[in-house]
Amino acid sequence: MNVLLLEDVYKLGRAGQVKKVPNGYGRNFLIPQGLAVPASKNAVLQAERIAATADKRREALNSEMSAVAEKFVGLQLLFPARAGETGKLYGSVTTQDIAQQLTEKTGVEIDKRQIHGQPLRLLGLHKIGVRLTVDVIPQFEAVVYREGESPENYMIAAAELAAAAEAAQAKTQPKAETVKPEAEGEKKAKGKKEAKPEEVEEAEPAE
Repeated sequence: MNVLLLEDVYKLGRAGQVKKVPNGYGRNFLIPQGLAVPASKNAVLQAERIAATADKRREALNSEMSAVAEKFVGLQLLFPARAGETGKLYGSVTTQDIAQQLTEKTGVEIDKRQIHGQPLRLLGLHKIGVRLTVDVIPQFEAVVYREGESPENYMIAAAELAAAAEAAQAKTQPKAETVKPEAEGEKKAKGKKEAKPEEVEEAEPAE
C-alpha cells in the first residue's frame, strides 16, 4: 500500500513523502501511530504543506538535540558478562540494557528502539549510535568485559579481540594427524596375497 508520511520515520522517509510499504506495516503500525495516512488523492495534495511544516519542526528539533548529543561525547558504558574462551558471551547485552544505562548516565530518557545497533555478543569495545532524531545520531562506547576481571583489559575492538582469542585457542589445540588416503590400486594390491608358483612335478621318463 502507498502511504503519505506525516512524520519522519527512520529508514523509511521524511514527512510529506509518499512511500510504498507492506500492508501490515502500514495498517498495524504507521497509521495507528499517527505517522502516516493512506496516500489518497486528497492526502497527496497536502504533501507539500506537510513537508514544509515538518522541515521547520525538524530544524528546531535537530538544533535542540545537537545540544543533548554533547552529553554522549566521550561517554563509555561498562557491562560485565560471562563469556567463553573465544570471547563469545553466554547470552548478550541487550539494547534495553544499553538504553537503561544511557538514561542513568546522561539523564536523557532513551528508549531501546533508539539504540542504533544490535545486542552485543562479544567481549571488547563496541561503538554504538543513539538516534536522537533521524539526523542526530551521536556515538558512544560500550565495553563488555569478563566478570571478575578489569575492564581495562578489554579496551580493544570486539572483532579484533575475538580474532586474537580464536587464534590463540587454535595454537593450543593439538593438530590432528593427517592420514593420506590409500589409492585404490594400493588397496587392491594389499588385499591380494602374492600367488605362489605351483610346483610342477617332473614326468618320469617312459621305459
